[in-house]
Amino acid sequence: MDALSRRTLLAAGAATAAGLAAGCGTTRGSEGEQAAPPTAAAASGSRAAAPTPVPRPPATLIGDGSTSDTGPQPHQPKPVQLQAGERPPQFVVFSWDGAGELDNRLFSRFRHLAKEHGASMTFFLSGIYTLPESKKNLYHPPQHHIGASDIDYLSDQHIRATLQQIALAWLDGHEIGTHFNGHFCGSNGVGRWSPDEWDSEIEQAMSFVMNWKTNTGFSDLPALPFDYRKELIGARTPCLEGQRALLPTAVARGWKYDSSGSGGLQVWPQKFQGGALWDFPLQSIPFPGHSFQVLSMDYNIMYNQSGTNTKADPAKRGGWQTQARDSYLAGFDRAYHGNRAPFIIGNHFEQWNGGIYMNAVEDVLTEIAGHPEVRLVSFRQLVQWLEAQDPAVLRKLQELNPGEAPTGGWESFLGNAAGSASSSDSASSAGASAGASVGASVGASAGTS
Repeated sequence: MDALSRRTLLAAGAATAAGLAAGCGTTRGSEGEQAAPPTAAAASGSRAAAPTPVPRPPATLIGDGSTSDTGPQPHQPKPVQLQAGERPPQFVVFSWDGAGELDNRLFSRFRHLAKEHGASMTFFLSGIYTLPESKKNLYHPPQHHIGASDIDYLSDQHIRATLQQIALAWLDGHEIGTHFNGHFCGSNGVGRWSPDEWDSEIEQAMSFVMNWKTNTGFSDLPALPFDYRKELIGARTPCLEGQRALLPTAVARGWKYDSSGSGGLQVWPQKFQGGALWDFPLQSIPFPGHSFQVLSMDYNIMYNQSGTNTKADPAKRGGWQTQARDSYLAGFDRAYHGNRAPFIIGNHFEQWNGGIYMNAVEDVLTEIAGHPEVRLVSFRQLVQWLEAQDPAVLRKLQELNPGEAPTGGWESFLGNAAGSASSSDSASSAGASAGASVGASVGASAGTS
């Protein structure tokens, strides 16, 4: 059974409703902080001047100077292969859809939080967040009229703030993926697109990011410090729709992963599309107070609390925030004390229900960051670690069901993995059978990402 089929096991009985189409909606407002090269922190608490930053090679500008090649990305861990019998790290990926800096300054808030805890994240940038509305005629969305979009174009000041945050995020060590452009969902959405139409959407998203100087006329901001053609290795589709038609295009472009699936199990990732792409779906996690599970994304938790009402009863928000936090922590605990499968969380920079989901995510990150062997990583970093491992060890890990700790402990389970690992087909069957062990259904699943 392929990975796409495995992901649908829990979702088979899920209720489906017409959800908030945007999921990444925007409001207008003030400008974010100014971008600047990072400086090295002092090695101790003394008052001595901070050491000189490690020199970086001169930037090689690309195209119109909107992007540049500044060498290897800073703050990237070196993948280390598990030793025989070693317990795997607990990877956690915090990922963000849309990734624009607005009045609420949530981008900068969570970038600063990540820095405090040594975390890396993945920011899925919407390409039109770098395109002024006055130039929207440059966007030719598949199956829609020129310039159409189901999310707002940003004001000039927000485009500036977003560009600054994207640059700072990359220099901090975060990954910049793509959330494509117009965020079309539902009956006239991305689920109807062909592989060629997805290719057009990707090409346009890349063009907007790589030509923002021409399109905006901004001359006082530095080039983004990365080559987006090399940086872009994965994506999440709007509303988690259209994945099947996207995948052939992703493979043709040499991408490494996709995170557009829903209803995934908390099991170790496998590759699909003939072994070309890692499958990183959003996961079904416990939902306190309910017999069903919920997707590991802020929107889905909200939808199961207040439907599409993003400004619901303030008297209920405290309880909802606690429920959201505890749901994430339950998903983390199930992996951490069980099979150690990477835990994937999806978010939006939104203030739904008074910002309680942002508060819950911050509480969760702060809580789990201090646990032994926890690694807060980007999807890119997770891919690099997975590909550094002995395939036989990965096959053993893939045999474990959600929440299942290895019988006899990790030393026994992985001690002779290379000699005893089952075939990848057996691992796939083991993962597929896990649906019965974690619950019968997922909560109401409106269009999400």
